[in-house]
Formats: sequence, structure tokens, C-alpha cells
Amino acid sequence: MRTKRMAASISLDPRSNLQVGRNPQQHGVIEEIEGLIKVFKDGHVERPPIVPIVPCTMGLERGVTANDVVVDKCTSLWARIYVPSCPGKLPLLVYFHGGGFCIGSAAWSCYSEFLSNLASKANCVIISVNYRLAPENRLPAAYEDGFNTLMWVKQQALLNGSGEDKCWLKHCNLSNMYLAGDSSGANIAYNVATRLGSRGPSESTIIRPLSLKGIILIQPFFGGEALTWSERYTNQPPNSALTLSVSHAYWRLSLPLGAKRDHPWCNPLANGAAKLRDLRLPTIMVCISEMDILKDRNLEFCSALISAGKRVETVMYKGVGHSFQILHNSQLSQTRIHDMMSHLKAFINE
Repeated sequence: MRTKRMAASISLDPRSNLQVGRNPQQHGVIEEIEGLIKVFKDGHVERPPIVPIVPCTMGLERGVTANDVVVDKCTSLWARIYVPSCPGKLPLLVYFHGGGFCIGSAAWSCYSEFLSNLASKANCVIISVNYRLAPENRLPAAYEDGFNTLMWVKQQALLNGSGEDKCWLKHCNLSNMYLAGDSSGANIAYNVATRLGSRGPSESTIIRPLSLKGIILIQPFFGGEALTWSERYTNQPPNSALTLSVSHAYWRLSLPLGAKRDHPWCNPLANGAAKLRDLRLPTIMVCISEMDILKDRNLEFCSALISAGKRVETVMYKGVGHSFQILHNSQLSQTRIHDMMSHLKAFINE
């Protein structure tokens, strides 16, 4: 399994994330997550290059090809598409990267390696969406980009066009589609899926010939005003990818202005189980990390879905933290990444 470069490409030291908050005295900075993002009073945003941006031809698993496509010129929405060299029609996985809605890219080296690895191991075509980031584009911009990507795929299928930029289509079984993502990307996948499943048959049929078969949520980034036990008390290792202060900062920057953390985009359980019961959702796989501050919130989310009659598969990864599959390079994380690939393959191809 080729993952040895995955963590080596990342220079982030999340220990500095303890310095999170608003400091209007520092050259007009109104919000900062040290080393990740700095927001100025005039609206200017700085994001240090913590992860290398790589071209679509770099860092791929053997047998996997990739190319970048423009989805919407007006919003600069684009995607990176991974195609493994496998015979027959393959499942289609639409993937959203993490980063608290505020940082990250489909061109980050860690996602290029993780997703080409997944495409190879799970034998699926992957469309990695480079959605708009907050705070320049607060929610629901990322959700709109996710839904518009599905509509773009539908349009490509109906046009039945040819050419090198559309050769990926001939490998796809569009009636076997999955939405997936990690952290904030999992939040996007869930909210795009709930849009499809909230308005009866008319909304789900609008994406035909695409058919949503499943949802994969890896350490989904949710929140709430009331803190869970794991958010309060989980001992985080020095290289933790997500702390409580960082989580709160991401929500301040990404939710609509004035919204609190019990907004349904942040807390899907804020309105109780009744709303969940009305949703038409396929089987959901939720991947949870034992050392993640989101562990309890993710478990509560799974329990609520099950109580609402949804089909949920929950997998717990012992001894690892948030985003271990792209950020860490310990021997334990390598073992857990191998396990995750096996679980994802089984879910996508069941």
C-alpha cells in the first residue's frame, strides 16, 4: 500500500492551533487559526501553503489516471477525476475534501494520494470536488457546489459527448453513485444527500440517470452549542488535526453571519429526530476515530439516524485521531488506513 509520502508532504504543526481567536490589534486581523488561515478586517484572507498543490498527474497509484475538469466557470468550480484501469462499468464516488469549509483543495497532495489509492483499491471512479471556501463564500455555497457538480455529471451523461476530457464517463455506472467526504467534506456530502432526499421523488429524480446508492461520512464535521464529553475531555495528542477552539473558529467563519452552532447545517440533530425520519436516504457508512473530539457527536448522529429508521454502518478506528487517513504517518495510522480502504471497498461494492 503506497502511503509513505502521504504525511511527509504536510508541514502543518497543529500544536500552534492553541492560538485561535479574534485579535483586532494585529494588523486588522479579526480571526486567525495560527498556521492555517488569517482573516483581515477588510475581507482579505490569507491561507499559508501548508500542503503542496500538485498537478493531476503527480502522486497517483499505478494504473490510475486523473484529469482536472471545469464544472462551472462562473463560480470557478472544478473537480479532479480519478479513473482506475479496471474492466467494466465502475461505481462513481463524488468526494468532498475536508478543511473546516475554510481551507483545503482537491489539488492537495494528501488528497491526490488518498483518493488515487481509494480509486485503485475500491475499483471506482472518483470525482473530487474543489468547492468554494469560507469565509469568502459562506455556507450554503459549498452545498450548492456539491449539488451543481451532480447536475454537471448528469449533463455530461445526457450529452453523451466524446473527447479526452469525457473519457471517464464510459467507465462509470451512473446508477451506482456514492457521495463521500471527510470532516467538513462529510458534512457537505450529508447535506447534499439530504437535499436530494427531503422533497420526495421529484428532487431525487432530477439527477437521473444518476442514482444515489450510498453515503460515506468519514469523521463528519458537526457541532452544537452544548458540548459533548469527547469535545470537553478527550486528551488530544500534540499533532491533533482538530481542537475544540479550531472547530469553533471554523464554524464562526463558515456559517451564515449571526448563525449559532445549533444551526441545522452545523447540528443536524438540533430539530430532533422527526426531521430525520422524513428524509429519504440510502445506506450511510460513518467512519469514526476513537481519539477524535467529534467521536461522541458522530456516535449520537448515528444513533439518531438508526432511531429514525435509516440504515447505518458504523466503523470505529481505534487509537487514531481526526483526519488520520491523510495527515499522519505512524505505523498505527498506516494499519488503520489499510483497514479503512477495505471497509470502503466493501461498502462501495456490496
